[in-house]
Amino acid sequence: MTPDPNVTQALVRLTEGDQEALDQLLPLVYGHLREMAQRELRRERPDHTLNATALVHEAYMKLVQLDRIEWRGRAHFFGAASKSMRRILISYARMKKAEKRGSGADHVAFDSVVVAARERPADLVALDEALTRLEALSERQARVVECRFFAGMDVRETAEALGTSPATVKRDWTMARAWLNRELGT
Repeated sequence: MTPDPNVTQALVRLTEGDQEALDQLLPLVYGHLREMAQRELRRERPDHTLNATALVHEAYMKLVQLDRIEWRGRAHFFGAASKSMRRILISYARMKKAEKRGSGADHVAFDSVVVAARERPADLVALDEALTRLEALSERQARVVECRFFAGMDVRETAEALGTSPATVKRDWTMARAWLNRELGT
């Protein structure tokens, strides 16, 4: 993710209520949002009904409707976009799980959820539920997981998005992964 001051400027203007900033923001962020969506969808089952374009559009519409958010820059925006995409995919996974009535899913390791979620939406739902429990214990660790795992951010980008140091991100990432592995039954 290379810095683009135009993205930050558009976000500041959007925060100030300038609706024209929306028209300028989308072309600036679309490519990276699409890469994020493609990465997310590669982790999904092959017959997923959403494509990358639809996921980007759905996430973007949710983000720009947040009129009370004060954007702190592009890393903050992309972190929120990642969370929005995850919530959308979780919602679809829950609907798919409800269709199959697949209760009683086996526990899987955090690192293997990506592979397993392709065949079993229940695994993605289990990960989301574990992340929700982690968030209750440590909101920052949950945000680190979202940035690193779901948004594909590196340590530096995650630290920037969360307003913390790279050392803190590394420590939180290690702790969160260990906690999630335990919660997911490994």
